[in-house]
Amino acid sequence: MALTDILSPDAIFSALRVNGKKQAIQEMSERAAQLSGLPAREIFDVLLQRERLGSTGVGDGIAIPHGKLAKCTRIFGIFARLERAIDFEALDGMPVDLIFLLLAPEAAGADHLKALATIARVLRAPDLAAQLRATRDASAIYSLLTLTPASNAA
Repeated sequence: MALTDILSPDAIFSALRVNGKKQAIQEMSERAAQLSGLPAREIFDVLLQRERLGSTGVGDGIAIPHGKLAKCTRIFGIFARLERAIDFEALDGMPVDLIFLLLAPEAAGADHLKALATIARVLRAPDLAAQLRATRDASAIYSLLTLTPASNAA
């Protein structure tokens, strides 16, 4: 699954200012609602529910909050580069400054897992993560995320 299938150029926060995990998820849920037509509150609630099971902060300053919604018709994502790193209760205890929110239909199953794997593979590439952290231009961030070889892997 290519990131171009789940991420659109208008789904990028190039310098999101938030004070914590909950606020980051809320801001990103609102953008996801605008792009999908789904209720922001439902998106926010499903993501918080998932966080209660364990943090989606995967380490190296990266978080991949995700959830499934009955009314969601396709897998899609929102990416945020944070202005300042926040505590996300990540597995490695490090603050997070790169967040890729992923939403999927309840029946997505394996496709949801493939999308999560692709996102993790792309964001964990050290050179790419450094480039993402160094730019504040949304179109440049979109290009970095979607033009890398790992983002086009099947």
